[in-house]
Amino acid sequence: MKDYLVIGKIGGAHGVRGEVKIIPLTDDVRRFSSLKECLILDEQERVKETKEVENARVDDTRTLVKFKGIDDRDEVGKLTGFYIAVSREDAVKLPEGRYFIADLIGLKVVDDERGELGTIKDIINSGASDIIIVKRKGKNELLIPYLNAIVYEVDITGGTMKVKLPEGLYEIYE
Repeated sequence: MKDYLVIGKIGGAHGVRGEVKIIPLTDDVRRFSSLKECLILDEQERVKETKEVENARVDDTRTLVKFKGIDDRDEVGKLTGFYIAVSREDAVKLPEGRYFIADLIGLKVVDDERGELGTIKDIINSGASDIIIVKRKGKNELLIPYLNAIVYEVDITGGTMKVKLPEGLYEIYE
């Protein structure tokens, strides 16, 4: 488990005074408003440096951040495409039964009837609900709706997610 969580990607400069446009990779963009410090990660998500946040603005259409010490668009250009992350200690506290996607990726998915189905490759939001993408050996990926009626146990430390697939879902992918 990584000791940081990715919350956004730097999309480029906004204006000429060093503000950066952020592509949010978090459910709650308002979290940028209280951001004081963050990690800058390269394209391979390796930590490059820590940056202090001077200012952050969030409105209906964009998220903008101004880092201390970056005062022109040329300096921002050097960070374009990099990621912004926060340490786990600074992460938003989740309610009971909610998990960070980064913590779910790699868990074994176990069905009551079929046993181990594969491992979680990713979780995407389809609008109506999240979809779990399960990577399987030698087979097509399995897509499972992340619903309480299907996912009944998540054990991060044990590395498993237990599911009870609805009738017919598994057969669609076989």
